[in-house]
Parts: sequence; C-alpha cells; structure tokens
Amino acid sequence: MDTQPGLRPCYRHPGTETGISCTRCEKPICPACMISASVGFQCPDCVRNGSGTGHAADANQPRTLAGGRVRTDDRLVTKVLIGINVFVYVLVLVLGERFVSEVQLIGRAFEPVLGENVGVAFGEWYRLLTSTVLHQEPWHILFNLLGLWVIGGIVEPELGRSRYALLCLLSGLSGSVLAYAVAPENQPSLGASGIVFGLIGAWAMLDRRLRHDMRPVLLWIALSLLMTFTRPGISWEAHIGGLVGGAVVAYAFLHAPRAHRNLVQYGACGLLLLIEVGVVMARTAALT
Repeated sequence: MDTQPGLRPCYRHPGTETGISCTRCEKPICPACMISASVGFQCPDCVRNGSGTGHAADANQPRTLAGGRVRTDDRLVTKVLIGINVFVYVLVLVLGERFVSEVQLIGRAFEPVLGENVGVAFGEWYRLLTSTVLHQEPWHILFNLLGLWVIGGIVEPELGRSRYALLCLLSGLSGSVLAYAVAPENQPSLGASGIVFGLIGAWAMLDRRLRHDMRPVLLWIALSLLMTFTRPGISWEAHIGGLVGGAVVAYAFLHAPRAHRNLVQYGACGLLLLIEVGVVMARTAALT
C-alpha cells in the first residue's frame, strides 16, 4: 500500500493512515483513537496512563475501535471467563458425573444418573449456557482456555469490555442453539469451544476491518475446522454456530455507523438473540 506524503499509519490500527499525532508522545493516531484534550489530541495510552497534560476531565473518554471504553486492564473479561471455566471444572471434579448430567447440553433424553427425563425440550433452557463453561477432560479445558487467552487478548482490547462480553455470550449461545437444533436429541454436548470459535470469527472480522494480513487468521480457521471434522466426539454444530455467531456480532460492532453506533450494534445483537430463541422454540415444539 502506497503512503501519501505526510501520512503515517496509526500506531494502533496500521491499516489506517493519519496526519495527526498525540500531543504528548507524538505517536500517529487515527480518528478512532484520537481523544480531544485541552490542546490538540492525545492517544489512548497517554490518557489511560494519566500521562497527558492536564487532568482526566480535560480529555474525553478514550474509545476502542468498536466504541467501547479503553481500560487499563484490557483482558479483564477474558480473565473472568477463564476463572468461571476453572471454577466449574473444579465443581466437576468435586461433584462428579451427576453435576455434569445436570448442566450439560442435551435436547431430550432419559438420564440414568438422575433417573429422569432431562433436556432443553423439557424446559431446561439454562443448559444452553451452562454447557458453554463445562468441561470434563483436562486436555479439553486446557485447549479452550488457551484459545480464550490468546484470541481474547486480540479481540477484547478492540471491542471493549461490555461488547466483548456480549460477543462471548452470543457466540456460546449460537453454538448451543445450532447443536440443539441439528444434533440428535440425545447427544450431549459441553465445552467453551463455541465461544472460542466465536472469537476466531471476531478476529477475522477485526483483521478485515483493519486491513491486516488475513493469512494467519484464515490458517487458524482452517486448522480449527480440520480438527473439528476429523476428530471423533467433536460437536461440529457448536463450533460452526459459534464461528458464525461471533463473526456476525463482530461485524455489527466494527461496521456500525458512528452516528447510530449503539442502536445498530445492540439492535443486531437483539435480532440475533430473537432468531436463536425462535430456533429453540421451533426445535422444542418438534421434539415434544
């Protein structure tokens, strides 16, 4: 890409050229990163670290690429999500198979461990979410936590906490909904893979928005899908559902017009949620 005279790539978004620099550290900043100060503009790092000239009240709240607030700890939600997965795994180790039977995703089946009929079709909709933080095997939770840490560290800083949390929630739910709708009714499913695949989809949308080299994320997607369809016992429905759900949500977050950003972003999330509720209701009607 040719660079016009006097323009430099933004230090946070290399695909965007700018002629504006931070008045404090002189790093190039694009319109998405510049924060108005008493004199000129400052970058998010200077405002975040309190190194700007003047008080915090002199500068507007810095924003991420998707419009969220820039935070000092830009992996907080990722850490909380990892903590939840670890806590639930400890419960599995302590409480055993009965606990797994009570919270894993299953459409409709007789559960011998519990001695009763269970499943989403019997009104246990909570399983669509509890299953997304549930693991039994050490390799399973370690693999998913690694994905959360690595890819979450890429996506969370660009979305902001609330949008990132919503992305994870809808990605996991999208994977569960597709598994409920397509998989055999008595097939159990569990794991944070739907969320991880949602983050992969968001990563792809982020690189596309920033005009980064897409080859690394496309390679990651290809390898992830290869493992999905070649290893036995993998819920491909949860993976594909999470991937598509994460990509859709991230696209809405990253491409919403600034003038109506919140309306478009949260409206798209609400629409996706309504679609998922409709799918669950239709599948439940078919099973009962």
